[in-house]
Formats: sequence, C-alpha cells, structure tokens
Amino acid sequence: MSEKLQPGDRVALLTSGGDAPGMNAALRAAAKVGVSMGLEVVGVEDGYVGLMAGRIVALDLRALDDASRRGGTILGSARSKVFPTAEGQAKAREVIARERLAGLVVIGGNGSLTGARTLRDAEGARGKLRVGGLPASIDNDLACTTMAIGVDTAMNTIVEACDRIADTASAHRRTFVVEVMGRDCGYLAMTAGVAAGADAVLVPEIGKSEDSIVEQAVSMMVDAYTKNTGKRRVLIIKAEGVKIDSASLRERIELQVKEQLNDVDTRVTVLGHVVRGGTPSAFDRLLGARLAHAAMRAVFDGDTDFMAGWIGPGAMPSEATGTRLCAYDPYVVLTGLEAVLRETDKLMKGESAVAQWRRRIFAEIEPILAR
Repeated sequence: MSEKLQPGDRVALLTSGGDAPGMNAALRAAAKVGVSMGLEVVGVEDGYVGLMAGRIVALDLRALDDASRRGGTILGSARSKVFPTAEGQAKAREVIARERLAGLVVIGGNGSLTGARTLRDAEGARGKLRVGGLPASIDNDLACTTMAIGVDTAMNTIVEACDRIADTASAHRRTFVVEVMGRDCGYLAMTAGVAAGADAVLVPEIGKSEDSIVEQAVSMMVDAYTKNTGKRRVLIIKAEGVKIDSASLRERIELQVKEQLNDVDTRVTVLGHVVRGGTPSAFDRLLGARLAHAAMRAVFDGDTDFMAGWIGPGAMPSEATGTRLCAYDPYVVLTGLEAVLRETDKLMKGESAVAQWRRRIFAEIEPILAR
C-alpha cells in the first residue's frame, strides 16, 4: 500500500478494448467519486493509443450524466499493436510523467488489464503510479469477478432478439441458428440459451466435432417436427467461437433433412455487434458504478495493481489468488492484476474451477434443453 493521494492529484480514466454497455456509467461514477474527494479526474481518449499520444482531456460531469444511459464509451476505445512494445510503453510512461498523473483506472477486458499491469511501476506525480482496473467484457471471460460490465445488457439483447425470432419461427415451422458473440468463451450463448428457451446451445468449451454438431441438430429437428411434441420451431444458439460457421451448419442440416422435412426451412441470424451495443441495463449501470466507486476509493487510499471484481454477499478472501474483501462495498473484492491475468488464462484454457463447473453444468442442462 502506497501513501494516500491528496486533493488536487490527477487521476486518469481510460477505456480500452471491446466496448461494453455500462462503461459510461463506470466513467461517470469514477469521475464523480474522484471529484468528491478533491481529485482532478481526467480522461484518456481512445485507450492506450490516446495515452501514448498524450490525448488527456478534461471530463464534463454533465456530459457524463447524459452518456451514462448510453452504450459505447464517451472516451472512445481502440486496440493498439504498438503499446505492448517497449517503445509504446515508453511513450505512455513519458505522458504519465509529463501530465503529472498520480493514478490510472482502466476499464476493459483481459488485454486492457494486461496493459494496465505494465504501467504499475511508471513514475507518476507521487512516486509509482497507482493503477486500478474494472472488468468490462460482454463475454464474461475474466476471472476473479462473477460478472463483468456489459454482460447483463448483452444477455438481455440476445434474449429479446431470440424471442422475436421464435415468434416468426413458430408461425412458419422454421429452424433458426442464431449466432452470438463469444470467440473463446460461450458464457453468453449458454446463459442466453437457457433464458430464451433454446433447443440447443453450441459453445466452444465443449469441443464437439462438426459432424456431431450437425447430427445433434438434425436429430433434434426430426424429433421436433415428426413426433407429436407440439413443437413448431427449433432454436439453436451458437457462439461465434464454435469451429463450424453458421452458413455451413445450415447447408449441412438442410442437406440431411430434405427428405424427411421437405417443408421445414432453416435460417441463420448473426447478431454480431448488435449484442455489443445498446442502452445498458439497470444492473450494468449499477455494476459499473459500484465497481468504479470501490476502485477510485482504493486508488485514493494508496492501493495499486488491482482489479475490482463483483462477487456478491458472503464472498470470502482467497489465499490462492490474493483476493481480499473490499472496505468500500460488501459486494466487491480486490484482486492483484497478476492473479487476475493468471486465473483468466486458466479460465480460457478450461483449467479453472469456474471453467470446469461451466462445462459440467452445461453437460447437465443440454439434454434438458432439447426436451
């Protein structure tokens, strides 16, 4: 723990990587909390690209009030191939020193928090820069937090789209393959599938072959449309990370069912970036605000090199990750960035307890969905 910041110290806010609904709500809360403690809170435009270029701007609290109810990020976001290099990080450190920054709060996903950790020993206005992170990723693919900013809104967007698709599918006895975001993590597809009443969910974690995926879909359609089940539609939600692309899946399905189900069409809807945008839900606004509140207070008190995560009541500290209870909010825990990145890597490889639980519970609910 470093010394506390003092009124008048400058703390910068930065959004990076893929945008997530609720980022603006987090920015608003962080700025207001910082100002209330006497800090000068500034913004960094366009993520680490803007940090290297020195695009540090004053924040308008009234503009943040308006932006907090919208998706995207008022500061802009960008992915940089230069920042991970020694040259890029040297530029960022020069800006940190020149702009007299005492703290930096980064809102983003795995890559964004990786970038934040590289700056933990940058020289700021009060010695080493205080660095805090907030998890924002619609894929919910970060460890040490049960929910990331943007996940709830994305799930609601998918469910609403699937409800609309189910209406027209039932009217015409159609099968729909709905592709949603989730390159490496199928959390969105899995949870939205349960909520939307999908007949099947395809996620990359299960690792099914293309042939077994097609066989599963064909069998489900035959059961639905030829037996006395009362079904008039089949809804398949597919994460984008599943190896077979949706168009090929549709072609292979139709080729196999054309004899038995010559009056049933199969259609594909790719939701794509529709899932990423939109008005943030009440939960995402509150999540962003509460995580930002805890992170700003922790930075002010001299904490650094951490991510503020959402765990919920009754959360217990973890010796394995160094997770500790937050003094500012009983629903928030603080975990060192090194541990967050290590555990996230295990999550993506399917080695963490959370990843194993997700696979196990999905295997249990998969046959239930198909009934």
